[in-house]
Amino acid sequence: MPDYAKMQETLMRELRLMHYPIAIKYFFDEAELADFRKNHPHYAPVKPLTFCQAEIGARMEGLAVLVEKEKLGCTNAQFVLGWKGLDEGEIKSHMKYCKDADHAKRVLEEKPRLPEDKLLAVAVMPLAQAESTPDVVHFYCDNLQAYHLIGDWMASQNQPRFRPSMSVNSAACGGNVFVFNERQANLFLACSGSYNSGKTERGEINVSIPGDQMEGVMARIEKRVADKGGAAITRLGAGFPGADICKNCPLIVFKKDGE
Repeated sequence: MPDYAKMQETLMRELRLMHYPIAIKYFFDEAELADFRKNHPHYAPVKPLTFCQAEIGARMEGLAVLVEKEKLGCTNAQFVLGWKGLDEGEIKSHMKYCKDADHAKRVLEEKPRLPEDKLLAVAVMPLAQAESTPDVVHFYCDNLQAYHLIGDWMASQNQPRFRPSMSVNSAACGGNVFVFNERQANLFLACSGSYNSGKTERGEINVSIPGDQMEGVMARIEKRVADKGGAAITRLGAGFPGADICKNCPLIVFKKDGE
């Protein structure tokens, strides 16, 4: 199994991440969930939270958080996790984003979803705490960090193009379910809920990658560090993300004093 603690340390150092990468595990098997409860120290929300609020525990506080149906207080997340069906209340909650009720219904019908009433619980934790291959690894990052992660994912998976998926709502919950279902990386903006309740007021961008594809991404990063001295693609050899200046600008040049 990969060394996820080392993987996190490298990502935090080389990509200058502000938040821990989040390992997401969806539990559909009773025995697997029981084993997690028994052997993995974890926390539970005291009151029902949104999915993106639960992720705060993982990315900001370094906690493993186990979320069960009764502790998920967001109907949008309940819908994409298969813990509730499509109803008039859900359609109504999407009307502010949509042309009309028919459009809202189509938005919901085409959202990424887990099979209805199959999910037992979902755990989110810092990547370093993963004890098995995560289903998804979710990054809250800035534009240039996202550019590097997606570029390395494309190269590691031999992908000529990248086609992200985003809905008008259910950003963190639905964006990660898309990755789980489709087995491909995703890049998506915050929804109104995850921007406010999920604490992304710094304008973070979401990148999610299937857990078993992270080794390929890391190999790309580690090779640039070994060969060039830094993880940056935009300015090879520099520490990520490299000098944030105009490329090849003849004016922004530095010389050691006395030389």
